[in-house]
Amino acid sequence: MFSFFKRKPKPEVPPEQPASLPPEVSVAPAVSAPIAVSEPVAPPPQPEPAPVAVEPVEEIGEVEQEAEIVAAPQPTPEAKRSWLSRLKSGLSKTSSNLTTLFVGARIDDDLYDELESALLVSDAGVEATQWLLDELKKKVKAERLTEAAQVRTALRSLLIDLLQPLQRPLVLGREQPLVMMIAGVNGAGKTTTIGKLALHLQAHGQSVLLAAGDTFRAAAREQLAVWGERNNVSVIAQESGDPAAVAFDAVASATARGTNVVMVDTAGRLPTQLHLMDELKKIKRVIAKGMASAPHEVLLVIDGNTGQNALAQVKAFDDALGLTGLVVTKLDGTAKGGILAAIAKTRPVPLYFIGVGEKIEDLQPFDATEFVDALLS
Repeated sequence: MFSFFKRKPKPEVPPEQPASLPPEVSVAPAVSAPIAVSEPVAPPPQPEPAPVAVEPVEEIGEVEQEAEIVAAPQPTPEAKRSWLSRLKSGLSKTSSNLTTLFVGARIDDDLYDELESALLVSDAGVEATQWLLDELKKKVKAERLTEAAQVRTALRSLLIDLLQPLQRPLVLGREQPLVMMIAGVNGAGKTTTIGKLALHLQAHGQSVLLAAGDTFRAAAREQLAVWGERNNVSVIAQESGDPAAVAFDAVASATARGTNVVMVDTAGRLPTQLHLMDELKKIKRVIAKGMASAPHEVLLVIDGNTGQNALAQVKAFDDALGLTGLVVTKLDGTAKGGILAAIAKTRPVPLYFIGVGEKIEDLQPFDATEFVDALLS
């Protein structure tokens, strides 16, 4: 037993007195304990579920705990109204085309023809448009609807039913660390989205590490570093290096540090650039070498203004990587909104978040009812 005192010619300390200082407490890094999840949590039936606070874990290593579902920090009523207002403004062109159809209209073939044209112009696509028209006609006949306002309400119900499968929660804590790979075409807003997501994750007590996988574009590394500084998040970067190596190092670093979430940025690319799509596949394979179950989330960031091209992107990236989720940005611009219906009908990859602006709080979880109400308001 080590002693912290010098020997002196004094009687020994009586045994009832402490012979040494209390044992020093080792302070672990400020990382929240992982929350084990056996199965992803299905979305609740209510259209607007209230975020549920996750109870702190008392024992490190406890296995049976509740899954945490990522939602935005609870906004103030004023902030919520402001966000919904920007969403409605972004979708105003499509909204105007759809809602004016039902003003004083008769329920006849002309109404259905005009509705078909409006849906196609909104980028809903042929399959989703045909499904909506067929189901609407059935609903009108079965429920004996006689007024245009009733038909509009029926269309709202069908749109919510169509988009509801996209409304899925992002579940944290399934792995430690949870590795997220972010992909998309040039200019879709990947790096900005990563910065906003980092803030959302931190709001739920998650520590975050970013990996600058766009190694050849200095501006991309610098932009990610700026977001890292804003959120007080570490960034793993390497100039002119192998993106897969950066991703591998980030996973290893997060494992060593006990970090909860790793987000790997990747360089923008078009689905037609086959060599760059192969590079994405390599990054995914190398991440798996660092952690067998990773990446746990493969997200595609889509510019909401790209119309039917967005659906082509979803199909191509999903075929190459096996997407687990989507983020649709820039719905505050000239977006038509119908593209979500096309995605829901032909390739229903979960839509975790939608963005309506450049501010951090402008990225919010997708809610099918809120979106349809903005589309038909």
